[in-house]
Amino acid sequence: MNERRTLYAPVEPYASGMLDVGDGHSIYWERCGTPGGKPAVFLHGGPGGGISPKQRQQFDPKLYDVLLFDQRGCGRSTPFASLENNTTWHLVADIERLREMAGHEQWLVFGGSWGSTLSLAYAQTHPERVSELVLRGIFLGGQNEQDWLYRYGASELYPEAWEQFSGHVAAAERGDLLGAYHRLLTSEDREVRLTAAKLWSMWEGTTCTLLPDPEMMADFTADDHAVAVARIEAHFFMHDCWLEEGQLLQGVERIRHIPTIIVQGRHDCCTPPAAAWALKNAWPEAELQIVDDGGHLFTEPGITDGLVRASDRFAGKLG
Repeated sequence: MNERRTLYAPVEPYASGMLDVGDGHSIYWERCGTPGGKPAVFLHGGPGGGISPKQRQQFDPKLYDVLLFDQRGCGRSTPFASLENNTTWHLVADIERLREMAGHEQWLVFGGSWGSTLSLAYAQTHPERVSELVLRGIFLGGQNEQDWLYRYGASELYPEAWEQFSGHVAAAERGDLLGAYHRLLTSEDREVRLTAAKLWSMWEGTTCTLLPDPEMMADFTADDHAVAVARIEAHFFMHDCWLEEGQLLQGVERIRHIPTIIVQGRHDCCTPPAAAWALKNAWPEAELQIVDDGGHLFTEPGITDGLVRASDRFAGKLG
């Protein structure tokens, strides 16, 4: 194989705006690349993570017309950190509204972590609107995946961080850590919410990084980012992401025909490879690339290489 690919050079949006999606929500969107290029939509993680300039760089701007947006309640979307009318299926409907606004019949759907969950939910709801899928760090919304992060699993790999995270709640409540944090994150007291949000985001940031990354952790635990991610994630996870157990695996029959590339880090401690493997077993036609020196983040060299090659391939670019 050739030398590993890196992100494309920074690119600025050629258009941006706010879309009123109803229910009191307006979402921020931006379009990058070349008008009339291959249509694509980027779905960020979290839920609640928001978009960042580096995410634009996973696509060749000469070949793609990419729409990125902040999902309900996060980034520049309003109202900030809102949990009202904010579910998986509201987000799926928002993606369709954005597609119609952009004037595309179909588009490539590209999502990582929670973005992979949302990509699968959208594709299974609107399979005729998806030309290809590029997925990273598969999260299927299953109970075992939640337990890995909030009961037992990642706790064994990061015992010191787990002690700090779990130790913030009373010992009697630690059997339902998710429920305990949800109560803190929806408290009327701003300081109670903020303290819990920072600890939640610090725990998630720890599991996301293959090696310690102080700069990323500082961004992750900044007040606004921490509050949006923690509140919205806890809200979604308390409701099992509004998915039936196994729903996204069972729904593969609707999307089996869609060309798909999955890039998964072998050492992903946030969304471990078992979910990607289960998806591959249900969907043999999908291409699964396990990156042996990869973790969770798209900025890790092996993960970046797989994602950039995937977007290039679906745009017809060879090499």
